[in-house]
Amino acid sequence: MSIVQTLATAAHHWNTAALTDEVTLATRKALLDWFATTLPGTTQAPATLLASAFSALPCQGNAVSYVDGTHRSPRYAALVNATASHTVEFDDIFKDGGYHPGSPTIAAALAVAQEIGAEVQALHRAIIGGYELGCRVALAIQPSHYRYWHTTATVGTLGAATATAMLLGGNAETIAHAVALASSFAAGHQQNLQGSGMAKPLHAGHAAEAGVLAGYAASHGVTASLASLEAPAGFAAATSDSPGDWQRALAGIGEWTPITRMTIKAHGCCGHIFPAIDGLATLLATTGTQVEAITHIHVEGYAATHQMCDRPEPTTPQEARFSLQYSLATYLLTRRLRLEAFAPETLVRRDIRALMERISVEEDRELSAHYPTQRMARVHLTTTDGQTFSHLQTCRKGDPENPLSLEELIAKYDELSQQVLSKHASKALKRKILDTHEMPATLV
Repeated sequence: MSIVQTLATAAHHWNTAALTDEVTLATRKALLDWFATTLPGTTQAPATLLASAFSALPCQGNAVSYVDGTHRSPRYAALVNATASHTVEFDDIFKDGGYHPGSPTIAAALAVAQEIGAEVQALHRAIIGGYELGCRVALAIQPSHYRYWHTTATVGTLGAATATAMLLGGNAETIAHAVALASSFAAGHQQNLQGSGMAKPLHAGHAAEAGVLAGYAASHGVTASLASLEAPAGFAAATSDSPGDWQRALAGIGEWTPITRMTIKAHGCCGHIFPAIDGLATLLATTGTQVEAITHIHVEGYAATHQMCDRPEPTTPQEARFSLQYSLATYLLTRRLRLEAFAPETLVRRDIRALMERISVEEDRELSAHYPTQRMARVHLTTTDGQTFSHLQTCRKGDPENPLSLEELIAKYDELSQQVLSKHASKALKRKILDTHEMPATLV
């Protein structure tokens, strides 16, 4: 079998496999976390602008658009919901692949499941399969893919296509063709990830919508090259340094599945900043240093931390979420990085801006060599009396090695969902996701 057929077979397996308690809980947690990160984004641009742009177009259906509360076509709902999900930087991470699978995969799966009236277990199985295939493709092409491409935009299309084809009853061959088609739809480059503007959340939105398109097309007989992933002119070769490390990608199929190895974000900023935040928190706790006694903070991180997050003068919430200087200064003064950290009034605080001038970052090649499997940072804190304290943070809070507890995830969900929902509606949705076999649908 080709690579896409092998991966599609692994995904299709989840349509009938016995689901262990571990896998079931991981899937319910992923869905709860998706709503936690999506709901705040439904009230913000660019999702609100997309809803306005398409408001007059005839795209009726049964899928819920959580941005405008309407029932629309699955492509429309997948587009706007995934865009909202990738806006406030709280979506889940498959760290070994440098990939946010939840935003596009769950947005697509939920929209299609609602459209066809699927049972919730079918939704769960499609999410598991979408994570299985997408995360393993990410393993094959990283880290070189990330030099020019945004993995969530590219691989997210494949994950969304997988989930869609599974829900539409496709066999392994249908799923393979859906993924092969999606590999030609996959796009999203680093300039629109690192630069200014609103394109980054749309990367996830387009991935979800294009994946739905590929899944529906394949389910109605549209075919593609089944060598699309590994061929010399295929997806991996076109977007990374090689035709893909498929031995790494396929290792452990049938023994473990990626949805059980997810990072759930504890902070509302770029995940490349997390090791520095957690390392700084450790230094503050162990040394008892007060903010006013700090003269300088220097961070040595892996390449992406320096290249993407060395932003000493952010002017927008999106830039601030990718600014190590802003994130660390805000954390020092508030001890948290949630939605309010990126509010307009916080962005202009003079004490934060003054503290940012005392924070610097550079790449440590030794730490870069361990990326993406390990996300580390070495934090140096210098005080007014001339002392320097250092700490090597070897993982992030929320990573599989140091996971958020279910209680911590629920606290995150409660806080973020209640930015949009009443406490009653938030609680009802949480119960439906974690404790019942009901399909999440309209928010009431």
